Amino acid sequence: MMNCDAYKGRRVLITGGLGFIGSNIAQKLARDGARITIVDSLHPLYGGNLANVAEIRDEVTVHVDDYRNQSLMRPLVRDADIIFHLAGQVSYIDSTRIPFEDLDLNCRGTLQLLELCRELNPEVRVVFASSRLVLGKILRQPVREDHPTEPLSLYGVHKLAAEKYHRLYAAGYGMRTAILRITNPYGERQQLKHSKYSLPGWFMRLALEGKRITIFGDGSQLRDYVYATDLAYAFLAVGLSDAPPGELFNCGFGRSVAFREMAETVVRVLGKGTIEYGPWPANYERVETGDVNFDVGKLRGMTGWNPSVSLTEGIERMYRYFATRLPLYL
Repeated sequence: MMNCDAYKGRRVLITGGLGFIGSNIAQKLARDGARITIVDSLHPLYGGNLANVAEIRDEVTVHVDDYRNQSLMRPLVRDADIIFHLAGQVSYIDSTRIPFEDLDLNCRGTLQLLELCRELNPEVRVVFASSRLVLGKILRQPVREDHPTEPLSLYGVHKLAAEKYHRLYAAGYGMRTAILRITNPYGERQQLKHSKYSLPGWFMRLALEGKRITIFGDGSQLRDYVYATDLAYAFLAVGLSDAPPGELFNCGFGRSVAFREMAETVVRVLGKGTIEYGPWPANYERVETGDVNFDVGKLRGMTGWNPSVSLTEGIERMYRYFATRLPLYL
């Protein structure tokens, strides 16, 4: 895997850094001697958890606060060399229930952050976490970065708007922004409180508790599951890259599997849990994107990053992690 020695001594700000992806980035950065600052509101729905940085707590500065708090963020933005921007509302399901909060967290907060960068630190590198849900229905395979974007949820609309903010600030002000459009992330340190964010994690919780896993339809829909450590290295690789300002990258494992194969892998690895099949809930197919086969060749080619954790290995790693820590994530 990539060598991140270039992060030694770098001042790195991670918004949403106590969450699933942000904390995995922080774990890698701590090993490489970066000076890490985390801002996370610890909102109960969004996955932030102090347990995620327990091993490196003395090596990071943590602000339990909202990243929209400008008085907090001004000095942090001014002093940063690199910003990994992961804070936001994380559930496309909840975006219909709290549309204005989703708008505020994922759009206004992002725009506010970029304005602070433009004003105080226009040379800072900003790497933004976007989502495959900006795409909507998948129209052509494999999915490349130029695939049409017609989101099927407010979450997707707001994530797409945030992508465009980053590209606009790159084009208009020369800011060194980059975007990672993530497929289906899973792995250690993710929240297990609900099923709205990562189904591999939710299925693992159900299996650990000896409960039934329900699959809608026949489970043949394809998904690209990318593991936490591969994802963290992707962010670090882009953070160091000389990619042009505003560059957009697909980020997945680059090989899709059937949804039912993911569920079967969880049951097989854990040796517990059962699977049942049921009909799609009413209106659910309206937001079903179809098969997802992500082309990650651009990210590989421009940064040298290469994912290495297969689905089976990833589920095994998750199991080892959560088997002794489950109460911390419920």
